[in-house]
Amino acid sequence: MVGGARIAAAALGLLAASQAFAVERLTGDQIKQLFEGNTVSGRYSGSNLPFSEYHHADGRASGHNRHVTNTDACWITTPDSVCYYYGPQDKRRTYCFTIETSGDLIVEGSFAANPCYAMLIAALRPTQPVFASTDAAGTARGAALLATWPAPNQAPRLTAVQPAAIGGLHAYREAWARAVLDR
Repeated sequence: MVGGARIAAAALGLLAASQAFAVERLTGDQIKQLFEGNTVSGRYSGSNLPFSEYHHADGRASGHNRHVTNTDACWITTPDSVCYYYGPQDKRRTYCFTIETSGDLIVEGSFAANPCYAMLIAALRPTQPVFASTDAAGTARGAALLATWPAPNQAPRLTAVQPAAIGGLHAYREAWARAVLDR
């Protein structure tokens, strides 16, 4: 789920989690499409230190990393990862990460009101459990839950979504992706 300009840190694959199903490793082009013009925020596994960086289209990365404000920071994608460069040229530090999607995919808000849309998403993400929320204000409620964490709150009701059976969908998806990437 992408809410506003924030992408869940779990998408980075930096947080430890047990995987009961397959994960999908993103390509560099997919990472660029998700990150460019967006802020990626979260915490590193192990240290639990925060990061929050806006990914400018020109390659700059502004924000903070481990409580340190970025200076001379930039980002690029490789065929299978995202790399960050911090500091001046003579003292530059480089960190590269592969990105994986995992966990439940929750369709919410006005999108959840369209069962065909949710079923299409489930068909396109066969290795990822897809659920539809009955909460029309899902993103706002999620922000409120995070703001009051760890206070007990009632979680929204979720309904498992069965994938649509559409012949040729995956071939169409691949052809569409090739056409978009070739532009």
